[in-house]
Amino acid sequence: MAISKQRKEEVLSNYSDWVKRSQAIILVEYTGANMKSLDGIRAKIRESGGEFHVVKNTLARRAFEENGMEFPKELLMKSSAISFAFSDPASTAKALTDATKGNEFVKVKGGYMAGKVLTAAQVKALSDMPPLPVMRATLLGVLQAPAGKLVRTIAEPARGLAAVIKARSESAQAAAA
Repeated sequence: MAISKQRKEEVLSNYSDWVKRSQAIILVEYTGANMKSLDGIRAKIRESGGEFHVVKNTLARRAFEENGMEFPKELLMKSSAISFAFSDPASTAKALTDATKGNEFVKVKGGYMAGKVLTAAQVKALSDMPPLPVMRATLLGVLQAPAGKLVRTIAEPARGLAAVIKARSESAQAAAA
């Protein structure tokens, strides 16, 4: 279905806005998928802080070029949908991977993150990473572990001395009784 030039410009400006705001972009081929399955994918990705849209390849290519992104031509062939990760690329990739499990009609073609083109295998590896809050908690635990160990080491002689004094006072009370 042909769309007017004005509508194309509106769509192109939407694509450009999403590309600018995205931390990562994941391209998906959806040949043979029905709208119900695409709506399910869309809902999962929105929960993770992203967007999922079926796109026109020529307009998507123009939006990418306007934003200085070079995609291989084979990624923008056939039917394409794009997942935009606005907040956490790992959780968006995981949501996309989970939503497309068992759905042979939808497959990941590749993506773009931090100025680099990603292969489908790299997108899969990204989806296997823990979400950002989990990574922050892990890093915080790693940073706090040496400080906690130092505090316990410094406090140990005083704790040992207190235990000796308590045992001595208990033995003195037992002898007096």
